[in-house]
Amino acid sequence: MKVNFKRYGLYLVRWQLSTPILAGVGIVLASMGALVAAIVANLIGGLLFFWVDRFIFTSETLDAQWEVKENICCIDCGKVSRGYRLVRAKSYDRSDDPEPEFRCEECSIKKSDELKRKGHNH
Repeated sequence: MKVNFKRYGLYLVRWQLSTPILAGVGIVLASMGALVAAIVANLIGGLLFFWVDRFIFTSETLDAQWEVKENICCIDCGKVSRGYRLVRAKSYDRSDDPEPEFRCEECSIKKSDELKRKGHNH
């Protein structure tokens, strides 16, 4: 299994942010007993952090990194416009590419669709 360190780092930060919330609930409910306070705190934490965890582990936003540049010459069609290039994705890393290839928006969408059809998740 390959670890996505960006997702893992966000998860660890989220985990630490849950500490004061769960501790606060535990303190407020301490008079009900430690077990009841822990159960209620974990239920509240589950209700709150399920959505955050879901975003961290399923968001496509965290998958790919793109670079956007103005006034490029599209590598595919030659049009001068705003250009896009995929820098990093799951099994793709061109962060040190000495000659990056930018595409206009139309060609970038075509290229992305082509890669998806081939089974790449860029």
